[in-house]
Formats: sequence, structure tokens, C-alpha cells
Amino acid sequence: MPAKWYEGEITEIRQLSPEVRQFTLKVQSEEQFRFLPGQFITMDLPVGEKRLDRWRSYSIANAPDDTGMLEFCILKLEGGLATTYLFDKIKTGDIIRFKGPDGGFVLPSDLNNEMVMICTGTGVAPFRSMLQYIIREGLTFKKIHLIFGTRYSNGILYKDEFEHIAREHQNFRYSVALSREDSVNCHHGYVHPIYMKEYEEKKEDVLFMICGWSRMIDEAVENLILRLGYDKSQVRYELYG
Repeated sequence: MPAKWYEGEITEIRQLSPEVRQFTLKVQSEEQFRFLPGQFITMDLPVGEKRLDRWRSYSIANAPDDTGMLEFCILKLEGGLATTYLFDKIKTGDIIRFKGPDGGFVLPSDLNNEMVMICTGTGVAPFRSMLQYIIREGLTFKKIHLIFGTRYSNGILYKDEFEHIAREHQNFRYSVALSREDSVNCHHGYVHPIYMKEYEEKKEDVLFMICGWSRMIDEAVENLILRLGYDKSQVRYELYG
């Protein structure tokens, strides 16, 4: 079956950090656009003739609802065709063509296991969608630990939102690692030492979900499976970029 294409109007562009913006898209469709928390869509951007140039996939950063609004947090890549268009040319009111949703990196149906969400930068997008859905729907979950990594404190995405969830829900924890800055409230370094220390003792009822660049994912998978001895079924990941 051929993919179904939609159109969406850019309704808001918000700066989240020096290098990341949030784009809000209003789906233009008579039928409700449905997706699962954690899924992504593929945009067809007017930046070239070849599909390889035009198509870019981005995880949806908000939970499914009835409004038809989709949010995306996107990193600006120097010289990138897509991000040059999104950061330098697009404006509110413009229309973007896209298809989806796609992807199997979604919120588990069973939340009785402890979940450890490990991410860097804009890899936090699918986890924000999952967490918003859990909180809004009032779902019961055992434990969730979000571990977020970035270089500097001005690159922490959705900090207030996650800290609010941590205050309201004792079984949710939020850890931030800054690789190039010391901060009283953050770990100094990369995300890896956090989960390596806290989950050193192997448990059968924990699921690790990882989202970020390939180098970070490769290291995390190696640490969890080869060094700490977790089963492959306990580790899920999605490349982001």
C-alpha cells in the first residue's frame, strides 16, 4: 500500500536552545492523524530534486491528542539542506508535506517493568511524547528514570517540564549529564557513568530505551549487554539525526 501523504501548517517556531528549535505543525486533514508515543514522521522539504535530499524523519515530541498538533525539536546542522531551510527560510503559515507515522520505538504496553530512558540532545523527543502520554492518561507505571545528556546547561531541553513531573511523581527520576560544563545540579561527563553505576546490579524487570546518535547508542548497548550482562530483550534503541 502506498504511503499516505499529509499537509501541515507551521503554527509556531520556538527557540529551545542556541542550536535547537521546536516546530509546531497543525495537520490539515479531515480525519484525525493518529500515532503512537515515540513514532516519527517523514517530511518532504523543498530543498532538492532527489528524495535523499528532500526527505527527513523527525520524532514527534508531544503526546497524541485530538488537536492535530505535532511538535518537533530539531537541531540545526551547519550546512545541512533540511535544517538550513527550517532555520533560515520557513515561517509560520508555511505548509509542510509529510508522511507517516512510522517506527516501532514506542511506549511499551506493559508499564509494570522499570524503564530507563537514555538520550542525548534532540533524542529526548520520543521520550517526551511517551511521558506526556503517561501523565495525561494517568497511567500507572512502576518506575521511570530519564537520563538526558548534552554539552552545556543552555542545551537542556524541556528542563522545567521534566522537573515538574519529578516533583509530582515520586516514581519518576530525572538525571542530566553535562559533558563540557560543571553544574551543582547535574552530573559532569557523559550519560554512560550514570546508568552504569545505578544499574550495575542486573535486574530482570528493567527495560532500557536509548535514543541518540549512533556512537552514543553503540557504547550504551555494549555497556548494558556485554559489560553489565543485561539480556538483548531488555535493550531497545533508535538512531536519531
